[in-house]
Amino acid sequence: MKKFLFSLLLAFLILAALAAGGFGYFVGSSGGFSTRQAPAALERMVAREARHLAIPRAARQATNPVPLTPEILVEARRHFADHCATCHANDGSGDTEIGQMLYPKAPDMRQPDTQSLSDGELYFIIHNGIRLSGMPAWGPESEHDHDSWALVHFIRHLTGLSAAELEDMKHYNPRSPAEMEEEKQEEEFLNGNPQK
Repeated sequence: MKKFLFSLLLAFLILAALAAGGFGYFVGSSGGFSTRQAPAALERMVAREARHLAIPRAARQATNPVPLTPEILVEARRHFADHCATCHANDGSGDTEIGQMLYPKAPDMRQPDTQSLSDGELYFIIHNGIRLSGMPAWGPESEHDHDSWALVHFIRHLTGLSAAELEDMKHYNPRSPAEMEEEKQEEEFLNGNPQK
């Protein structure tokens, strides 16, 4: 019965968000369903509430089983640079080409909307993703996902990220084959072996 009521409430909230978006379209202020438009305040409120309701209470109340150590923070920072920064940026701002083209846009995780979430909520979002958004599920399907719990520590650390940490992250960001070839050519040139 609880699942039915939850599903009914979630369906209502989604319909309300769609109705708000549709209303904006018909009055000519939103430009339709383009991902380039910022969500209306009502849509943001409904989406946040739907996300909150979609996370089971036990998951919201979960505590991080991974101890916070300097080594865990380095591991998580490098994991974030390799897996998350494409959308979220190394500093967590979401200010990347992909992050800004998503709908909703990748959030600035340094801000209260993210920092006020419980550790369990952050873990659940990383591990399970968010439907109807660009946030995929990460990690194994097992109950305990060490990497996702470590990332929770790193997300908490985003507000105090140092310039040295940001510089370190650049070495772990994914690079395209063209970028790798360019780096190789630059290195060969600097070593006195220019390509013909």
